[in-house]
Amino acid sequence: MCTEPGSAADVLTAAPRPAPGAAVDPIALEPVDEVRITTLVDNSFDALLTGDERVTRPGTGAARVDAPQFENGTTTVGLVAEHGFAALVTVRRGERETTLLFDTGLSPTAMVTNADRLGVDLSGVQGVVLSHGHFDHAGGLAGLAGRRGTRALPMVVHPLVWTRRRLRIPGRDDAELPTLSKRALTGEGFEVIERREPSLLVDGCVLITGEVDRTTEFERGMPPAHQAWSGSEWRHDPLVKDDQALVVHVRGRGLVVLTGCGHAGVVNIVRHAQRLTGVGRLHALLGGLHLSGPAFEPVIAPTVAAMTELGPELVVSGHCTGWRAQHALAAALPDAWVPSSSGSGYRLTGLGTTA
Repeated sequence: MCTEPGSAADVLTAAPRPAPGAAVDPIALEPVDEVRITTLVDNSFDALLTGDERVTRPGTGAARVDAPQFENGTTTVGLVAEHGFAALVTVRRGERETTLLFDTGLSPTAMVTNADRLGVDLSGVQGVVLSHGHFDHAGGLAGLAGRRGTRALPMVVHPLVWTRRRLRIPGRDDAELPTLSKRALTGEGFEVIERREPSLLVDGCVLITGEVDRTTEFERGMPPAHQAWSGSEWRHDPLVKDDQALVVHVRGRGLVVLTGCGHAGVVNIVRHAQRLTGVGRLHALLGGLHLSGPAFEPVIAPTVAAMTELGPELVVSGHCTGWRAQHALAAALPDAWVPSSSGSGYRLTGLGTTA
């Protein structure tokens, strides 16, 4: 893991290296007319953010709650922010729409609370995708279980999503992370689908990447403090192999890539999606990029350089991206970057598509 800042020569040496040749198993990702992504949970909520033709913001008055200290006994509230991520993804082809849930946040209540305040009916969700097994992306499954009704709900995960993990930080007590229980999820009626390989959902128009090829020199994963249980001992777990992303091809625009934490490295993820689909243009990137903290700061400069070269029209970097990387992305991509916030919605339409 990188722990020291790199020189300019180091950055040049670590420039992204696309994997040579076409994908062994190319994916025929069907284009969609529209994709709408609502961030149900993120690390921040800013009620003063304004929207535009691509972005909607809930504002300060998302809902009213009881508050006896006010004259009329109520007050307006915004949305819950926590160290976690959850997004609602709706894709449209022609007149047909399908809605998926990508991650569920940290706590059992934040996602469902925000959905209620936004007027989102989670019972209409037709499937769940987990980006990886870390608890800040799966905690809201408990709240979702009570909202889906009696029907089974498909859930796409990587087989390593059940891995036991811990943080062993010098000077602190070892902290084992909450581990997902397959037995508990199936008992709640989730239909768990384990896939290492890429998966096509929604009649071939939503791609789940599966394991991501690691082709850059600089995206080396988690530091030594992040460990996994091998069955006999704790070992450094730098790669978080269960990390996967959701990809949609917006007609005539290019790929929309949604990440949870981006543990595989956002440049690796985008290039993997491009190679799998044969679509070279990145239209939008949303989600966590895991560039926060001293261990990841050396990765910021080459990541921003690669993203500038890719030239997306929209970048919504949230969750674990970190403030230094946010500032760098905002400076390098001022027309594309917009701040993330719980409750924000993003609407991306294909060329020639009517609303």
